[in-house]
Amino acid sequence: MAAPLAVISVASLWGPYKDLWQTVVNAIWKRQPEAIHLLDQVLKKHKPDFISLFRNPPKNAQQHEKIQKASTEGVAIQGQQGTRLLPEQLIREAFILSNLFDIGELAAVELLLAGEHQQPYFPGLTRGLVAVLLYWDGKRCIANSLRTLIQSRRGKTWTLELSPELVSITTHFTDELMEQGLTHKILTLVSQIDLNTEFEKLQRERGLGSEKHRKEVADLIKECRLSLAESLFVWTCQSPLSRDDTLILITYLEKVTVEADGSLDNVNLALLMALLYCFDVGCVEQGAEDREELMQLPLLTDRQYIAAVHTRLQESQPWKLPGLQATVRLAWALALRGISQLSDVTAFAEFTEADEAMAELAIADNVFLFLTESVMRAENFYQEEFYIRRIHDLLTGFLAVMPMKVKQLRNRADEDARMIHMSIQMGNEPPLPLRRDLEHLMLSIAELYKKDPFNLELALEYWCPSEPLQSSAIMGSYIGITHQRPPQRQVVLSKFVRQMGDLLPSTIYIPYLKMLRGLASGPQCAHYCFTLLKVNGSSHAENIQGAGGSPVSWEHFFHSLMLYHEHLRKDLPSADSIQYRHLPLRGITQKEQDGLITFLELTNTIVKWSENARLALCEHPQWTPVVVILGLLQCSIPPILKAKLLDTLTSFGKSPEIAASLWQSLEYTQVLQTVRVPSQRQAIGIEVELNEIESRCEEYPLTIAFCRLISTLVESSFPSNLGAGLRPPGFDPYLQFLRDSVFLRFRTRAYRRAAEKWEVAEAVLEVFYKLLRDYEPQLEDFVDQYLELQGEEVIAYKPPGFNLMYHLLNESPMLELCLSLLEEGVKQLDTYAPFPGKKYLEKSVQYCLGLLNLTLQKENVFMNYLRESHLSLIVASLEQLLQGINPRTKKADHVVNIARYLYHGTTNPELAFESSKILCCISCSANIQVKLTGDFTQDQSISQKLMAGFVECLDSETAEEIINPVGELEPERKRVQIYHETRINILNLLITSLECSPPNLALYLLGYELKKPVSTTNLQDAGVLGCPRTCLHAILNILEKGSKTRSGPTAVQESPHLAELCYQVIYQLCACSDTSGPTMRYLRTSQDFLFSQLQHLPFSVKEHEIPALNQMSWLMKTASIELRVTSLNRQRSHTHRLLHLLLDDMPVKHYLAEGEGGTEDESRSVTGFLHFDTASKVRRKILSILDSIDFSQEIPEPLQLDFFDRAQIEQVIANCENKSTRGPVICNVKHVHKVLIAEVNALQGMAALGQRPLLMEEINTILQYVVERNKLLQCLYAKRHALESWRQLVEIILTACPQDLIQPEERQLIIRDLLQDVHDKILDDDAAQELMPVVAGAVFTLTAHLSQSVRTEQKQLLAEPIPGHSQFVLMLDGSFTSPLGSEGMAVGFASIGDSSLHIILKKILDFILKTGGGFQRVRTHLYGSLLYYLQIAQRPDEPDTLEAAKKTMWERLTAPEDAFSKLQRENMAIIESYGSALMEVVCRDACDGHEIGRMLALALLDRIVSVDKQQQWLVYLSNSGYLKVLVDSLADDDLKLQSLLTPQPPLLKALYTYESKMAFLTKVAKIQQGALELLRSGVTVRLAQCRVYDMRPETDQQGIFGMRESPVFYPAPVERYRQILLPALQLCQVILTSSVTQHVQAAGQVLQFLISHSDTIQAILRCQEVSAGSFQELALLTGIISKAALPGVLDDLDIDINEGMQIELQGHIGRFQRQCLGLLTRFSGSDRLRQFKLQDDHAEGDRVNKRDEMELAMQQICANVMQYCQSLMLKNAPAFEHTICLFTPSLSESINRDGPRQDTQAPVIQYWRLPGLGIIVYLLKQSANDFFSYYDSHRQSVSKLQNVEQLPPDEIKELCQSVLLAGVDKISTAQKYIVARRRLVKLINNRAKLLSLCCYIIEMCLFILWRHLEHYLLYCTPADSQDSLLASRIPLKSRKIQDSFSSDPNLDFRSGLSRVSQHDIDQLQIEATNSFGESLQKKLLDIEGLYSKVRSRYTFIQALIRRIRGLLRISRT
Repeated sequence: MAAPLAVISVASLWGPYKDLWQTVVNAIWKRQPEAIHLLDQVLKKHKPDFISLFRNPPKNAQQHEKIQKASTEGVAIQGQQGTRLLPEQLIREAFILSNLFDIGELAAVELLLAGEHQQPYFPGLTRGLVAVLLYWDGKRCIANSLRTLIQSRRGKTWTLELSPELVSITTHFTDELMEQGLTHKILTLVSQIDLNTEFEKLQRERGLGSEKHRKEVADLIKECRLSLAESLFVWTCQSPLSRDDTLILITYLEKVTVEADGSLDNVNLALLMALLYCFDVGCVEQGAEDREELMQLPLLTDRQYIAAVHTRLQESQPWKLPGLQATVRLAWALALRGISQLSDVTAFAEFTEADEAMAELAIADNVFLFLTESVMRAENFYQEEFYIRRIHDLLTGFLAVMPMKVKQLRNRADEDARMIHMSIQMGNEPPLPLRRDLEHLMLSIAELYKKDPFNLELALEYWCPSEPLQSSAIMGSYIGITHQRPPQRQVVLSKFVRQMGDLLPSTIYIPYLKMLRGLASGPQCAHYCFTLLKVNGSSHAENIQGAGGSPVSWEHFFHSLMLYHEHLRKDLPSADSIQYRHLPLRGITQKEQDGLITFLELTNTIVKWSENARLALCEHPQWTPVVVILGLLQCSIPPILKAKLLDTLTSFGKSPEIAASLWQSLEYTQVLQTVRVPSQRQAIGIEVELNEIESRCEEYPLTIAFCRLISTLVESSFPSNLGAGLRPPGFDPYLQFLRDSVFLRFRTRAYRRAAEKWEVAEAVLEVFYKLLRDYEPQLEDFVDQYLELQGEEVIAYKPPGFNLMYHLLNESPMLELCLSLLEEGVKQLDTYAPFPGKKYLEKSVQYCLGLLNLTLQKENVFMNYLRESHLSLIVASLEQLLQGINPRTKKADHVVNIARYLYHGTTNPELAFESSKILCCISCSANIQVKLTGDFTQDQSISQKLMAGFVECLDSETAEEIINPVGELEPERKRVQIYHETRINILNLLITSLECSPPNLALYLLGYELKKPVSTTNLQDAGVLGCPRTCLHAILNILEKGSKTRSGPTAVQESPHLAELCYQVIYQLCACSDTSGPTMRYLRTSQDFLFSQLQHLPFSVKEHEIPALNQMSWLMKTASIELRVTSLNRQRSHTHRLLHLLLDDMPVKHYLAEGEGGTEDESRSVTGFLHFDTASKVRRKILSILDSIDFSQEIPEPLQLDFFDRAQIEQVIANCENKSTRGPVICNVKHVHKVLIAEVNALQGMAALGQRPLLMEEINTILQYVVERNKLLQCLYAKRHALESWRQLVEIILTACPQDLIQPEERQLIIRDLLQDVHDKILDDDAAQELMPVVAGAVFTLTAHLSQSVRTEQKQLLAEPIPGHSQFVLMLDGSFTSPLGSEGMAVGFASIGDSSLHIILKKILDFILKTGGGFQRVRTHLYGSLLYYLQIAQRPDEPDTLEAAKKTMWERLTAPEDAFSKLQRENMAIIESYGSALMEVVCRDACDGHEIGRMLALALLDRIVSVDKQQQWLVYLSNSGYLKVLVDSLADDDLKLQSLLTPQPPLLKALYTYESKMAFLTKVAKIQQGALELLRSGVTVRLAQCRVYDMRPETDQQGIFGMRESPVFYPAPVERYRQILLPALQLCQVILTSSVTQHVQAAGQVLQFLISHSDTIQAILRCQEVSAGSFQELALLTGIISKAALPGVLDDLDIDINEGMQIELQGHIGRFQRQCLGLLTRFSGSDRLRQFKLQDDHAEGDRVNKRDEMELAMQQICANVMQYCQSLMLKNAPAFEHTICLFTPSLSESINRDGPRQDTQAPVIQYWRLPGLGIIVYLLKQSANDFFSYYDSHRQSVSKLQNVEQLPPDEIKELCQSVLLAGVDKISTAQKYIVARRRLVKLINNRAKLLSLCCYIIEMCLFILWRHLEHYLLYCTPADSQDSLLASRIPLKSRKIQDSFSSDPNLDFRSGLSRVSQHDIDQLQIEATNSFGESLQKKLLDIEGLYSKVRSRYTFIQALIRRIRGLLRISRT
């Protein structure tokens, strides 16, 4: 027996029943197809519960014992492991509960545990109190399920239009229940369950809590009883009860009693109706289609059934309620008559003949009186359509099938009337008691049709149209075919109505009028009744009742009214009225007053319902009702009659035409005295009535009626010039009266009926509400208007809305009273008890809240106008006033009182809605949040209630979003929509509050810390650690519903707008830095929110496209944050799981049951399925989300207008646009409407009137267009938003998530798919252009990542050493060696293959072309993408290992094409296939437009030109003139660049575009053809003209702008200058190098550039600064000078220059030459070390890089100078013997420098003295030494690169630090290796360059040394030699020198050389022999062996050494 004793945690008496009810609702009310199967299962499971209805599990000794020990031994709980110990307290409570409800002990424990679990949903209740609620809730669910199941049966009265399968399930199931005796069980339970006894039991055990708890328990118990009773009612509606069941029901009804007010309670009413439907045979008469089936009713076939019921009802035994017995008898009598009329029933004749007798019995027991008083006045009679229909059938059946009975009743009434008349005449007492059956019948008809909540217009059956109606609006009920004969019943009923009015006895005059009033309810009925009264008074009826016609006619009624008026007028009786002697002078008798009131009520009803009647009566010349009524109002008649007269006027006032004249009449008759006449003694009018008569009587019908009248008139037509002429025109006196006399004093007056107090308040507040609602502040309201009145100036009244605003924006009595009303209202509601006038109080509160709401909406406009005006009015904003102190509580609790209405959201949704709207409005205003938060949290109990109120509104089960409602909603649907709107307001409140700084309301409502920092919050599930249920739980609950099912969250489908806001709140919480941490932790751990939501993406709800897109946007943004945060925090499993979900293209098992799955999911990598069968692939989620965003957008048709001007309408629409805080700019439709209507109203003349309908139609068209336009804008905004979020998610996945979670191949595939899909969508012809920018951004990111991914893959392929090959696989020339083999790469370039890459390229190019002329910013992104794409085919940086030249030239030429070149060639082919269209777009962008666009276009051109082997682009550029444009634009750049050299520059944009342009031109210049084109377009001339190069800033030796300061973003002026100068120098250098054919021309042009900026050039050459920048300047400059400033350049220039210029130019050139030679002394030798030392002091962080740069620059300078020397020597000396010597024959420099004084600064040789050969020797030695150090460094780096993984961590770190200045520790090891590799490759290449420079310098030095030695030792004649033989040679030689130097006279060689003595030459020989020793020669030969073999002219060094050695030897010998 131990097994069944497990406790179910959800309580078996509640949880399963709740699920059962939910399933029933889903299947039957929500019509979910998947719920049918589930329902079938659930019903089978719960069948025993239905059979043993409401039976509880019995108590059990064993259970008792087990629970007793549970505190020590524990108890097993289902679904949990082990046992749980129960606290003593819980066990005690369980036993109390067990005794209370007589349930088993285990069930009691379960209830308590469930109560504990559900406690957060019931703040303030203990678990025991919650358990009581759950117990009854379980019962309610069973009862409701039963009722709904029976309601869905197949039957005779209705159908729910469910699927046949479902109907057969429920019908079969309920049939089985009925066979088990359901009726008996229901009736027993209804008798047993009694609210009072249940409450007594609960009271004894303290099972009742607060008022709210009591009300909830009471409601549940009532609902249980009612649902059980209604189950029987709906059963009998659909199918009859059996004989026994019917008799049981009759037995039950015999004992029923009525409530205190004489009506039946709703349970007994339902059971009575059940019995009446048992006796219903009407369905057989009506139903033709299933007549056969209906003929099987036991009532028609079962003789015993009829006999038993008949016998039972004939019994003379009276019931407790004779009226109830009478009702049943009447129904039975009609059933019998119905049976007898069905032709084929003769067997029951004995019973059917008793029908008259049965009816007689019923009438004798006052059946109609009972129907009126007990049935129709029952509380919920009018809430059930089928109750109304059944009683209608009962009454019409009686009138139709028992006409003789009716006639009998009429005769009896006539007889009685005669007797009364006689007795009055005789003066006797009238005979007592008379039967009043006919009167009761009429009154019951009146009562039944008076209300028509379902708009059934059942009363139409009483009107038989004598002639077909013309108007389509008022069709009779049976006028489908115009002349079809009406049914028999209708004829009989209409005859009854007419005949009863003929010769009407006075006793039933009033009941007859009341009956007519009931029958006139409804638009069609009212019309018929109006016609009847009109016809009755017409001439043919006159003979019946003398002159007055029928007493029931308009004629008679209005005639009488006129007579009364005549008679009652204050003046003396006139001659006319004397003849009416029978009217006593004392006024109107009580009886006449009753008659008048009844007829006024009838008139009121007709006029209210029928507009035609309204107008016809008003326009009737004799009747003039309005005039007569207003006349009577001035007479002295009782207030009640005046009230009825005013009510009638109110109905007339519904028509605007009548209302306008009614206003004037009101004013004229002074019903409210608005003009005081000085002569008048006392006040008159309604004010006096109120203060003197009504207040004394303590009843206020007149005031209420007056308020209602004004309310209607204000709505129909508003008079602006009311009362003009006699007083300042306007509404003010009325408003003043209503405000001061009625509203402000309503609380202090005495009331006989308590309810009337609130009725007065509601009536007057309604007027205020309407006035304020229709008021729009206008500028003219704020200017005092003066007008002439009886000769004096007075100020005109302001509009009433203005006055109300003014009063509500001040601490006026009116505002105080409104706020006090709100406080009183919430106090009253908190009692949860009914009280008189509750309905009116709620309405009053609603109007108060409405007034505050309207004020908040209009106050901004109002206050703005007021500020601009000169009115001396002071107002405060309502937000501030609401924060004022409440005089009663002395606290600032107004807002709290308003918020407390949310606590009553379920019972008073309208109030909660208004309250939420106010809170939402004031939450936007600044600085209120902190204050509100304080007020809300000040009082613990109120704070708890407020929180509960907000949560309850959000949790509301009944809320439902109704999208695009068609027409007016019925009340039930309206309520549902209001619940929904309230939730929307609360979410908007949270969203606006979250944007304010903490503490704010949202944080309090969502459960965050307010007293501590928000980020310390620890969010918990509701109930954990005492955490209350907050709005956050409610929001998550809304989104969670359905997220476990296949169809996804239900909110997304059912209330899309709500779901959108919920997702937005969650996103805001995750995005805000304060709340992000706690929220994301909670969502991740407690909820698994994101995963469960994301798996349902995309939400594709076609009809709510916009909200669905926004929901996805917020969800994706939140997911992006989650991925970023989990990646940063290294929570890999979370990141992995989400990536898995988004990126997998394999179907994943979803919806695992709890406990299944889990670990094995995690371990599998995203590519785990790569090798599986690909057929089963699914679409990646990230792609299907993209699919769900439809890029096409329907655009509304343009307006076609006949009257309005289209351009002006567009202007109006533009003016009415307003930007919402979150969302697109949309147009205010109401505003547009107002403007257009004003425009139409302003039109004058008859023509305008005729056109008005057409104009209105056109206005409609325009408004329709505006609505469409708004929808378009919202849709585009939502799409853009969704696309942005998608892009953000993709970017986060690619950038922020750990790279190793996605395998590289998979990564490329994902990027490829994304790129292709996103391109396909945007390149579609229908795609909206507005989405282009976002897509382009996404394309950019994706291409960047694709490029990075492919290049990383390439590098890994290249870097992985092949086993057995220690060497790199990649050879120096970039080709792959055999190990990989050419086959290896042939498959495709990247994992995704070449073809995919080509497709991507084509799509990017298509996209660029699609953008056309506009969208430059979009193209900017696309150019970036294209650059990234083209980078893929770029060779990666390869280490120059100096080994590749083993291949011969032939081998290199014939080697197969490698993958890079192939891809590059194919790319180029694709680009060229686009022809000049693409070229045009790119070139145009490169020349003008946005700066970034220009830069990227230039970069793209640069890239394309460099790979364009055919040079098509270059040709296009030069032919189309774009190249010239670019060159010419340098002149514009000049001015901008000059401004950049100020110390605080403007933006650096100009600098960047200039750099891009120069880079591109340099790239063009590298091509020989390009260089020529550039020369042709005069680029050097442009550069020579630029003044910016002359603005060189002074350098600062101490490094004020150097590296001493922390580096800033803006570079120092010197740096900026270099950024401008260096590109120009580079361009010149490249032009010189490229232009082989036109070299002289190029050199000439460059020389012009140098000379035009010669000051700058000189300054640079002289500059002593030590920095990488200055060295780079020198390196470039020396390079240019060495190629340009050569002898003979000036001769070849084709410009004609005169002698003077010639000399000047030569001077410049000479100076350049001397300065260049001077540089040698600075950069070779010990100076160099000093440079480095200085530099070391400068930089810390990137010193290594800088040092590398400087070393390279210095070697470059030396190489350039040596090259220059060599050029000068060769150019000037055609033959050997004519060598030009540049160096003196002295090696002293060399010796000096080799000495010990290395640190001391060597004297810089003045540049006009020639340097000695020693420098060359020194440079030679130095370069030889450098070579070896570089060579070793190079070798080491190469070996390190081959074994990066084996290097020690410190070294790796060091390598990384020189690349990354910071953050080395944060990157992963794999990334460190990549960075280290990058650094090593850079190092190797740097060393390779240095080696080549060293080698070049060595070669040049040797060459120059050899030429000089040769000259000095062989050809030179010493100056001191007096050899006469040689004398003749010297002049010759010197002449020769002069000739050859004619171009360069500035190098004064003679001064240096003419002093060469024999001693110098001897000295030279000795020193040279010493310096050029064996060791040096060996070194040089080694260098040649090591390097020149591979790289340079092999054996060149060897030859030179040989020659120099020879020279030195020769001279010695």
